[in-house]
Amino acid sequence: MNSVSTPNKLSELLKGNNIHVQLSVPQLVEKVLNRNEGSLTSTGAVRATTGKYTGRSPKDKYIVEEAISKDKVDWGSVNQPISEDVFSNLYNKVLSYLKDRDEVFVFKGFAGADKKHRMPIQVINEYAWHNLFAHQLFIRPVEEELLDHKPEFTVISAPNFKADPAVDGTASETFIIVSFEHRTVLIGGTEYAGEMKKSIFSIMNYLLPENGILPMHCSANVGLEGDVALFFGLSGTGKTTLSADPNRRLIGDDEHGWSPNGVFNIEGGCYAKCINLSREKEPQIFDAIRFGAVLENVVINSETRVADYDDNTLTENTRAAYPLQAIDNIVDPSIAGHPNTIVFLTADAFGVLPPIAKLTKEQAMYHFLSGYTSKLAGTERGITSPQATFSTCFGSPFLPLPATEYAEMLGKKIDEHNAKVFLVNTGWTGGEYGVGNRMKLPYTRAMVQSALEGELNNVETIKDEIFGLEIPLHVPGVPDEVLQPNRTWNDQEAYVAKAKELAAKFRENFKKFANVSSEIVEKGGPTA
Repeated sequence: MNSVSTPNKLSELLKGNNIHVQLSVPQLVEKVLNRNEGSLTSTGAVRATTGKYTGRSPKDKYIVEEAISKDKVDWGSVNQPISEDVFSNLYNKVLSYLKDRDEVFVFKGFAGADKKHRMPIQVINEYAWHNLFAHQLFIRPVEEELLDHKPEFTVISAPNFKADPAVDGTASETFIIVSFEHRTVLIGGTEYAGEMKKSIFSIMNYLLPENGILPMHCSANVGLEGDVALFFGLSGTGKTTLSADPNRRLIGDDEHGWSPNGVFNIEGGCYAKCINLSREKEPQIFDAIRFGAVLENVVINSETRVADYDDNTLTENTRAAYPLQAIDNIVDPSIAGHPNTIVFLTADAFGVLPPIAKLTKEQAMYHFLSGYTSKLAGTERGITSPQATFSTCFGSPFLPLPATEYAEMLGKKIDEHNAKVFLVNTGWTGGEYGVGNRMKLPYTRAMVQSALEGELNNVETIKDEIFGLEIPLHVPGVPDEVLQPNRTWNDQEAYVAKAKELAAKFRENFKKFANVSSEIVEKGGPTA
């Protein structure tokens, strides 16, 4: 194998005259504009585009098969192994490439708001706007913390360096490679900034369980009385939207750890999906997009520079990155107690799951392991229309360890802290995708509010005949007929057929969990 010698190679690069370390937000904005990497919008945000890759590239993501990871990682189509030789060769090429750039940008910060469990990181970027993204998404150190900042993981991103699959051993020109031995993430061939964020999350999913901490793909907020709520769900299911509640303080919108002391945010910012964004529906997100924020693939008027959030010309997966401090009612630092309420969000394209249902312990474990939703257009390359999908723990692309390890940790914590769990469908009602309509956000907000305030703990329910879920008969602010999905369909036979079709998909998907207790399978899954 070619020698990687990470510290020496890296230190040599970072001594170069082309290196800019820890530039301020105004300095980075100036660099973005001077280098023609992006435009300034009417609100002062920076807008950049990412070319042909407007979402994550899961088929180009790898973990280096090393002694440290070989027996721990759940290898497969998600965690694809790659050799140390391939990593070494690309690592040396990328560092040589960056050494020859006119300018390279370095951010030093942290992942993990809880100082007992946080990880010092550094992000090295070819683009100034990517460095601005890192500055806003990760936890920013104060000046004193920089004095003894020693990164435990380094992200190196060189979008314009493209691999040659025939020579470099990759599947395409794009690569996202994690080496736990060399504590490095190597990214090339893609300008999509989300790869940096999700790589760090994957690393935390590998490291945190070693310390008894459950890493979670969820948003979190806290009520006036200190009650904590978690919102699990994949991109586009409403994690960011529903956790940005003017009556509750935001802990974070996407990634958290659950330690013996409570919940903490892994990040220092938000990466909100902003297609069809409006101040009326999502005022906190809308108003956070100001100077220092980064808009990704959002169409703007060439003269007025006003963003058109309804325009999906470039992608459905338009994004806004901004620091948590851009939202008024936040928890700072982003640490809170143990969750009282857990919400599993799904965007059901079949239109048959109830808009809200109470889950038993067994059902909670079943639906957490299932992680059902509809993969929405634009979140990943090649997805152009919603597809039914199962993403274990609502985050399988980011789980290096076997899924049951995370599920068992969650089950223990639910028992230990008596958390109430709900399944909330933010997807379709009155018919499947293309026939029915998307669930109205005000209805979803009303249902979630009732769940968080404990109003649904003892409410009268009716059991769904196919999925066995307990559906509340009444929720303040929501028409009764909306609560029961069969009552929203005009064709009852079509509803039953579609519901049974989805139930069969649940059962087929769950066959892969051979080591899960029969009690979870029998009491947690569909009943018909």
